[in-house]
Amino acid sequence: MKKGIWYALGAYIIWGLFPVYWKLLAGIPALQLLGHRIFWSFLLLFGIVLVMRQGKVFRAAMNRRVLLFYSVAGVLIAINWLTFVWAVGAGFIVETSLGYFINPLLSVVLGVVFLRERLRPLQWLPIGLATAGVLYLTFAYGSLPWVALTLAISFGFYGLVKKTAPLGALHGLTLETGILFLPALGFLLYSEFTGTGAFLHSPTLMDVMMVGAGLVTVAPLLMFASAVQRIPLTMIGVLQYVNPTMQFLLGVLIFKEPFDHHRLIGFGVVWVALILFAAEGFLAQRRSRVQP
Repeated sequence: MKKGIWYALGAYIIWGLFPVYWKLLAGIPALQLLGHRIFWSFLLLFGIVLVMRQGKVFRAAMNRRVLLFYSVAGVLIAINWLTFVWAVGAGFIVETSLGYFINPLLSVVLGVVFLRERLRPLQWLPIGLATAGVLYLTFAYGSLPWVALTLAISFGFYGLVKKTAPLGALHGLTLETGILFLPALGFLLYSEFTGTGAFLHSPTLMDVMMVGAGLVTVAPLLMFASAVQRIPLTMIGVLQYVNPTMQFLLGVLIFKEPFDHHRLIGFGVVWVALILFAAEGFLAQRRSRVQP
């Protein structure tokens, strides 16, 4: 179990540090960064599949239903990646953290709506509080926190699709990025031919980081997949808040993004909701253990 905890912590810490990585590439258009993230991720994942001699197994799993599942998953994760990269470069790191604070509660709602899972009565309270926090931020600023909601909704539905998808983590992610590979390559070539391409026309460090986008994308996902196999999901649920907490602190303390009293109230309501949700889950688990 200890190894699983370290895998999970490693994944969430890498994700928590993502704003630093993408901020260093802020001068490059977000669509090009998305293209590089998909392009290099697929090459790395496909290489892993070949090294592990999983090519035949991977091809044997292909059918129309599988391709449909992972086409939807690929579009959802591309929306999530593009929104995150753009938001970091545009100075919305604090709002990205809100999206990942909201995501666990949204995932619960999606489970109720689409998978007919049932909530315990007390679980509705934190969901209502989180909704109230988002509504407060909306009315305080006159517009929806669309970055946070786009990240939460895209990743929430991505998780829903992945929960019912037939392939394992490695093969699934390889297929998702493979479906997106040709459009990404086409866009990168178009950018190059129109004179707007950044790759090999930027400082060497930025070129290396564009290539490295594949590694920093794939590594935490594979670490997370390994962690899920080794430790209980309840522990995963607690550790997942490392990511948005780090992003929030980076946004406020390092990148000096604004965080006035309206944001404090809205975020505070969401944080209270998460604390109540975690406490209710912990107590429910304890009760189930003591019952004969």
